[in-house]
Amino acid sequence: MSASLTEASNAPRKKERFQIKNKYKLFLMAFPFLVLGFIFSYLPLFGWVYAFYDFRPGIPLSKSEFIGFHWFTAMFSNEVQRDEMIRVLRNTFAISSLGILTSVLPVIFAILLTEVRNSKFKRMVQTLTTLPNFISWVLVYSFAFMLFSVDNGFLNNLLMSLGLIDTPTNILASSNNTWLAMTLWGVWKGLGWGAIMYIAAITGIDPELYEAAKVDGASRFHQIWHVTVPGIIPTFFVLLILSIANFINNGMEQYFVFANAMNMANIEVLDLYVYNVGFTGSNFGFATAVSIMKSIVSLFLLFLANGLSKAVRGETII
Repeated sequence: MSASLTEASNAPRKKERFQIKNKYKLFLMAFPFLVLGFIFSYLPLFGWVYAFYDFRPGIPLSKSEFIGFHWFTAMFSNEVQRDEMIRVLRNTFAISSLGILTSVLPVIFAILLTEVRNSKFKRMVQTLTTLPNFISWVLVYSFAFMLFSVDNGFLNNLLMSLGLIDTPTNILASSNNTWLAMTLWGVWKGLGWGAIMYIAAITGIDPELYEAAKVDGASRFHQIWHVTVPGIIPTFFVLLILSIANFINNGMEQYFVFANAMNMANIEVLDLYVYNVGFTGSNFGFATAVSIMKSIVSLFLLFLANGLSKAVRGETII
C-alpha cells in the first residue's frame, strides 16, 4: 500500500520532468531555424543605418556625412519626387489588390481538383500546375518571349498566318493592361502551389460530415457549399490576412524581368523601385529609407490585419 502511495505521489513529478525534457527537445529542434532567422532577418537590420548617412560607394560609412532624416523627408519634399512615389505606390497597390482579388482562384481550383474521381488524371493535373512554382521568373520570361515576341513569337505568327492581323504586335513592350498581365502571370505560376494548403484542409474534413449530408439528400454541389467551403474558410482567412500584411511587398524578380522602357511607368512596384534607386542610381541611403518605411507600413498592416481577424473571427494570428 505504501509503495503504491509513493508511486502515486511521484507521478506528478515524473510528468513534470517529462514535460520539461520535451520542451528542451522542441527548443533544440527549433534552434537552428531561430539562428537562420536571426542571421537572415534580424542581422541585416544593421544596414538601416545607411538611411541616416550620405553614403557613397567607396567611402567608408564612418567618413560619410550624417544627415539624419533627410532621405525620409526627401520622399515627398518636392513635387517631382512626390509624383514618382505616388506612381510607384499606385502600381504597388493596384497589383497587390488584384492579387488579393484572385486569391480565391486557388480555393476554387483545389475544390475542383478534389472532386475529380480519376486519381491518375488528378495527380497529373496537380503536378503540371505545381511545377511552374519552381521555375524561375527568368525562365518564365523566356517562355513569354517565345509566345509573344514580335519577330518569331508563336502568337504573332499564328495570327498573321490566319490573316487576323497585318503587322505583329509587341505585347511584352506594351503598357496596356500591365497590372492585369502581371497578375495573370502570377496566378499561372502559383495556382497549383497555392492550392496545396487548401487540398490539405479539404483532406482534413471529417468524412462523416459528407455522409450525413448525403443522408439528408444533399447533392454534390450542396455538399461542397455546406461542408467543403466552411471546412477551408479558416485556412483561407489566415492566408488572406497574411496577404494583407504583405500588401506592399510584391517582390522584385517578376517585375524586373518583365520591365522595359515602354512599360516601366506601370510595372515599377515599390521593391523594384528600391532596387533601381539603390543599385542603378547608386543612392543607397534613399533606397534604404524607402525600405524602412515599407517595413514599418508592413508591420502596421500586419497588426491591423490581426486586429480585424480578432474582431471578425475571434482568433488572432500573432
